[in-house]
Amino acid sequence: MSEALNIAKYIINKCTVDKHPISNLQLQKILYYIQREFLRKGIEPFSEQIEAWQFGPVVPVVYKKYCGFGALPIRVKYDISKKIDHTDVINPIVEEKRKLNPWDLVYDTHSQGKAWDLIYKNGIGDHQIIPIDLIKNRG
Repeated sequence: MSEALNIAKYIINKCTVDKHPISNLQLQKILYYIQREFLRKGIEPFSEQIEAWQFGPVVPVVYKKYCGFGALPIRVKYDISKKIDHTDVINPIVEEKRKLNPWDLVYDTHSQGKAWDLIYKNGIGDHQIIPIDLIKNRG
């Protein structure tokens, strides 16, 4: 199983247990913020690439797993058998970002000069990989 998928399951489980479920759109943005924060600390939390899609940064393997939920909240409880490292960094990001309107997350990640914007380029870079150095430095 992918590292990003394990982290996604942890996030979904946390949000479901905390009675604050999130959509796939929110999940994608939260994964992006987690990747950015970890990269700034010199850690790569997952090796899967993040791509620039129309509605922002996306981890394709995670998107495919949860796209069936559409815009609905993902209400799933997982028995998290694989320990997730650095939950002390992950949890505050999840708790902060899940409160925001999903479209505010999209707006933030789409900001001019940020990593997604530099790759997506009004659709020319649709589904192109956002390099980790760009995520780290231009978030």
